[in-house]
Amino acid sequence: MTNQQLNKLLLGFFMLVSTIGMAQELLKGRVIDDRTEEPIPGVTINVLGTKFNATTDADGYFVVTGAIALGDQKISVSRNGFYTRTIPIVIDLINIVNIDPLYLQMDNSDITQSQGIISLTENDLADDENAANNVSGLLQATRDQFLRAAAFDFSATFFRPRGLNSEDGKVIINGIEMNKQFSGRPQWSNWGGVNDLQRNQNFTMGLGAADNSFGGYAGVQSIDMRASQQRAGSQISYASSNRSYRGRFMVSHRSGLLNNGWSYAINASRRAGEEGFIDGTVYDANSLGISVEKKINDAHSVNFTGMYTPNRRGRRTAMTQEIRDLKGVKYNPFWGTQNNVQRNSRIREIEEPVFMLNHYWTINDKIKLNTNVGYQFGKIGNTRIDNGGTTLGTSQGQDYYEGGARNPNPDYYQNLPSYFLRNGQDPIDFQYAYLAQQEFVNDGQLNWGSLYEANRGLQIRGRNSLYAIQEDRTDDKQLSVNTILTADLTENIIFTGSIRYRKLNSENYAMINDLLGGSGFLDIDFFSDEISSSGVLLGFNEAAQSNVRTPNRIAGEGDRYKYNYDIDADVIASFAQTQFKTKKVDFFIAGNVTRTAYQRNGKYENGNFLGAESFGKSEKLEFTDFGFKGGATYKISGQQFFDFNAAYISQAPTIRNSFSNARQNNETIVGLESQKSYSTDLSYIYTTPIVKARLTAYYTQFTNGTDVGFYFTEDLTGLPLGDGSAFVQEVMTNVERRNAGIELGLEVQVTPTIKLKGAAAFGQNVYTNNPDLYLTSDDFAGEQLSFGDGTTSLKDYHVAGGPETALQIGFEYRDPDYWNIGVTANYFANGYSDISNLRRSANFRQDYDGIEFNDFDQEVADQLLKQEQFENYMLWNVIGGKSWRIDDKYVGFFATINNIFDQEYKTGGFEQSRNSNFRSTRDDANNPQEVFAPRYFFGNGTTYYLNIYLRF
Repeated sequence: MTNQQLNKLLLGFFMLVSTIGMAQELLKGRVIDDRTEEPIPGVTINVLGTKFNATTDADGYFVVTGAIALGDQKISVSRNGFYTRTIPIVIDLINIVNIDPLYLQMDNSDITQSQGIISLTENDLADDENAANNVSGLLQATRDQFLRAAAFDFSATFFRPRGLNSEDGKVIINGIEMNKQFSGRPQWSNWGGVNDLQRNQNFTMGLGAADNSFGGYAGVQSIDMRASQQRAGSQISYASSNRSYRGRFMVSHRSGLLNNGWSYAINASRRAGEEGFIDGTVYDANSLGISVEKKINDAHSVNFTGMYTPNRRGRRTAMTQEIRDLKGVKYNPFWGTQNNVQRNSRIREIEEPVFMLNHYWTINDKIKLNTNVGYQFGKIGNTRIDNGGTTLGTSQGQDYYEGGARNPNPDYYQNLPSYFLRNGQDPIDFQYAYLAQQEFVNDGQLNWGSLYEANRGLQIRGRNSLYAIQEDRTDDKQLSVNTILTADLTENIIFTGSIRYRKLNSENYAMINDLLGGSGFLDIDFFSDEISSSGVLLGFNEAAQSNVRTPNRIAGEGDRYKYNYDIDADVIASFAQTQFKTKKVDFFIAGNVTRTAYQRNGKYENGNFLGAESFGKSEKLEFTDFGFKGGATYKISGQQFFDFNAAYISQAPTIRNSFSNARQNNETIVGLESQKSYSTDLSYIYTTPIVKARLTAYYTQFTNGTDVGFYFTEDLTGLPLGDGSAFVQEVMTNVERRNAGIELGLEVQVTPTIKLKGAAAFGQNVYTNNPDLYLTSDDFAGEQLSFGDGTTSLKDYHVAGGPETALQIGFEYRDPDYWNIGVTANYFANGYSDISNLRRSANFRQDYDGIEFNDFDQEVADQLLKQEQFENYMLWNVIGGKSWRIDDKYVGFFATINNIFDQEYKTGGFEQSRNSNFRSTRDDANNPQEVFAPRYFFGNGTTYYLNIYLRF
C-alpha cells in the first residue's frame, strides 16, 4: 500500500469517525422534578431525527446508546403531566454527554384536569339509556388537540369521534383489558375516584400500533398503576360541581421507590350529592385504590393493585317535547318525596372490586416479559317499580288472582294532556286535558305515599303487595390472565406478542328490593296474553308463570323472581405485532386471533318456554375471529409526516346481542355471525415549536352487525284481529353501516404565553343496506314474526349518536407565574334522532290482515318516515387555574364553566315504536300533541366544576 493510499484510508476513517459515533454510551442523565427535586420515572428521551431513544428508570436515570451522528443534535424530553423540553447537545467520542440533573416542569393544566376528568365524564359514560356509549372517556391521555377537544369540550354533546362507540376501543389497566364482555364497553365507574393513581396513561389513536393490545378502531387507553411508577408525594383535594355530584373529597399518598425495594400508593375519595344538574339524580360513591410493588432485583418486580369503588346513582330518562314544555329540561319523573326526602325509584348501584397481580421480568436488555392476573367480582343493580297483581281468595275450591295495578310513573302517557286531546274537540276532553296539565305542572313527581297506602290496605286484608321495587341484578365473577412479551430484535425492529384468557360467570336475575310496606309479591305475569284481557287468573295458568316449578309463588324481600339465569363466557386470544423504524419510513404490522364461547344456563322454567327452551343449558355459541392491521409513517422532514393505517377486523357479537331474550329463554339469534369490518385512515401531520396540526381522512365499513331491542308496540300485523299489541324483542341482523369523514386539530403558539387552538370534524355515519328484522315475544312463543321480505328499509338513514359535525376555536393564556385561562367556542350540527326500525318494515303499510291500507299515501308516509335532524347550536366554555408554592408545598385550583350562555340543545333522542303502522303514526301526528311522540335527551345548561388541591 502506498503512502498516498494509506493517507486516503486514514482520511476516510477520520471523516467517518467525525460523522458517526460508535455504538456506545454517548448520552446519559437523570430527570427530576424542578419543584420537588424528586426523580421522574417513565420519561421518554428521543434524539430528534433519529431512532435512538431511552426511558428513565424508577430513579430517573436514562442512557442512550447507538451510532449517533457526531456534532450538534437535539433531544426531546417528554412525559405526560410535564411540559416537553427540547435541548441542544453536542455528541463527541471523547466525552459522554451527561445531563444530571435535567429538570422538567409540571404541566398543571394536565394535572388539574386529570383530577376532574373521570368525575366529569363517568356520570354520562356509565348510563346505557342515553348516548352514553360514546368514546370520550378513552381520550383522557392524549395530547392531540382534536382528541382533547373531543374529550373535554365535545363530550357534553355525546359527540363520537369518527362515529365510534366505546366498545370500538380498549381500556387496559396494568396490561389487563377492562371492557365488559356483556356489552364490550368499559365500565368507567369501576375505577372512578382513584384519579391520583391513574396519571400514567398512554393513548394510542385509532389503528396505530399499541404497546400491549391489538386494540380497536377507537384506539387503546393504557393506564399504568404500578406503585414504582407513581410520582412520590401526597395530595389532598376538594371538588365542587353541579353536574353529577355536589362535592368530592380525595386524598392520596405515593411513596416512590424506597431504598428497600418497596413502593406503595394509596388513593381514597368520597363523592356525593342529593342531585346533579337533573332533578332527583342522587350520587353516592366511595373509592379506594391501593398499589404495592416489590422490586426483587434488577430483573424481577411484583406489583399488586386493588380497586374498590362502590357507587350508586339516581337515573334520569328521555322526555317528549310536551313534557319538556311543561316541566323544563331538568325534569325527572323517577323521583318523589318520601318523609320529606327525595327518593328516586331508578337507582343504579355498582359494586365490583378489582384485584390485579403483575409480574415484570427484564430477561435482558432486549427482552421483557410482563405477566398479569386479574379477578373482578361483585354486582350491578338497577331498580324500578314493578306493578303486578294480588290474591283475591278461594271460591269453590279455586284460587283467584287479580292484576291491573296502574302504572305509577307520573309521565305515563295517560297522565298527560295529549292523551285527553287525542279524540277530537269535545269540551270534556279540553277540561280533562286542562286538569291533567295543572296536576302535572304543579306536581308531576312520583307519589310514594300512594304506593305504600295501596300495599298496606291489601296487607290488612291478608293480600300481597301490588307494588314493589324490582332490582335487575348482574353478579359477575371474571378471571383474566395474560402474558405480554416485548423484544428489541434489532436496533430498529420491535416485536410485541401476547396471549390472554378471560373466563366469566355472570348471574342474572330479578330480585325484590323493597315491598313498599306490603307482605309479599305475586310472581305471575299478568300481562300474559292468556289473562291480560280480563286481568283475572283462575288457579294455575302455565303461561303466566315465571317458573312453572314454583307456581303462583309469593316472593319476599331479597328473593329472586321473574327471571334467573347464568351466562358463561370464555375468551382466549393471541396478538403479535412487529414495528420497524428506518430513516424515512416507520411501519408496523399486527395480527390477532380470538376464540369466543357463550352459553346460557336457565335456572327458571318459563311458562311460555317449557323444558329445554328456557331451563338448563342453551346451545353453546362459538366464534373464531381474526384481525389484521398495519400502518406506515413517511417522514417528509423532521416537521412533516404522512401517516397511513388500514385494518380488517372480525369480531364476535357481544353477549348482549347473542340471545333474543335471555331473561325468558335459551333462544339464540337466528343467523348470528361475527361482525366484519375494514377501515383506513390517512393523516398529514405538521409539527414545529410554533404550529402543531393534524388533518385526517378516515373510512370505516361495518358488515354483519347485530342489534337487539325491547319495547311495547300496538300495531303488529300477522296476528289475530285485536291482538296486535305485544312486548317484543326486535332482532336486526346483517346490519351494514359506513363511517366516513375528516378531522382536524390545530395549535398555534402565538406568543410564549398565548396559544390559539382549533378542531373540526365533518363526518357521515349511515346505514348502507336494508338489514334483516324479526320479532320474538312470549305472546307468540316459539315463533319469529317478520314482515314482507323480512327486512327493514334503513339504507341511507343516519346512525344516531351525537352530532356528526363539530367545530372549535379557542385560546389559552399561560402565565409564567403559574396561572392560566382558556376560552373555547364550540359549534355542533347534523345530529339525528334514532329511528324506529319497525316503522321502516313492511308492517308500516299493512293492515292487520297483511294487506296494504286502502288509504295509504306514499307522500304522507315519506314525511312520517323522514329522520328528524336536530337544530344546530353553539356552546361556550371557560377553563382556568392557578397554583402557588408555599415552602415545599403546592396549593392550586382548577375550574371550568361549561355552556356559559345556558344554551338549550338535544344530545339525542329516539322515535317510539308503540305506533308502528301508517294509520296510527299518521293519526298521532295529526293530534294537537302526539301521544307517543319522540323522546329526547337534553344537554345540561350552565354548569361548573371547581377543584382545590394541596400537594406536598
